[in-house]
Amino acid sequence: MKTLLTIMAVLVFNISGFSQREFTYTQDDSVYTMKRYVFMLLNSGEKRSQDSIEAMKIQELHLAHLDSMATTGKLIVAGPFQDGGEHRGLLIFDVETVEEALELESKDPAVQSGRLKMEAFYCWGAKGTVIK
Repeated sequence: MKTLLTIMAVLVFNISGFSQREFTYTQDDSVYTMKRYVFMLLNSGEKRSQDSIEAMKIQELHLAHLDSMATTGKLIVAGPFQDGGEHRGLLIFDVETVEEALELESKDPAVQSGRLKMEAFYCWGAKGTVIK
């Protein structure tokens, strides 16, 4: 009975750890801290018929919007995909919820114009990982 209670306590602790944004685990001699981020795909929107001048203006405003979110520390990675297509780029947010990331990115002129649409979900990564 004592073993069963111990196993149940460990399971409850581990499950509750995943409801948090961070958890730490040990493997062999190493300790890892994982953190939950929001990964967002920016996909082609339904309204991409703007002329080249208008598309360039939207792109400039889009980049300014991304830069302003990066300045706040909420957007930690952003970039386009090499060959374009349906999937245009990715964003990784350091925010509490998917809804918060969607709210932030909904203010992007490229999303508001219909050139881009958003798809977001949670992902886990090593805390403190830096892309250089």
